[in-house]
Amino acid sequence: QVQLVESGGGLVQAGGSLRLSCAASGRTFSTYAMGWFRQAPGAEREFVAAIWYTGSTYYADAVKGRFAVSRDNAKNTVYLQMNSLKPEDTAVYYCAATRSVGSYDYTGTYGYWGQGTQVTVSS
Repeated sequence: QVQLVESGGGLVQAGGSLRLSCAASGRTFSTYAMGWFRQAPGAEREFVAAIWYTGSTYYADAVKGRFAVSRDNAKNTVYLQMNSLKPEDTAVYYCAATRSVGSYDYTGTYGYWGQGTQVTVSS
C-alpha cells in the first residue's frame, strides 16, 4: 500500500506558477505509476497528467505546454509544475498511484489517492 499527501496549492494570479508536490509513504514508490487529476466545483474529476512506468509523461490537452509532471524516487515524491495558470485551472488537485495496466487518464485505474490540495487562480 501507499499513502499520498499533496501540498503546494494556494491562490495565484492568472499567468503565475505553482508547484504541487505529492509525498508517498512506503519503500516501493518507484514501482507505481503516478497521476494528477483535478476536480472543479460541480464538475467530474478529470485527468491532468501522468508519469507512467516507462517514464513517459502524458498530459491533458488543456494543460499541455503549461504543466510538467516529474518524480524523484529517492524522495518518494511526484511533482506537478504549473505555469501560465488560468482561472479555469482552479480546482482541487489530487495525486494518485497505481500498479495496474489500465489507461493513464482513467480515474478507475488508480487505487490510491491523496486528500487533494486547492489551487485557485484569480483573474
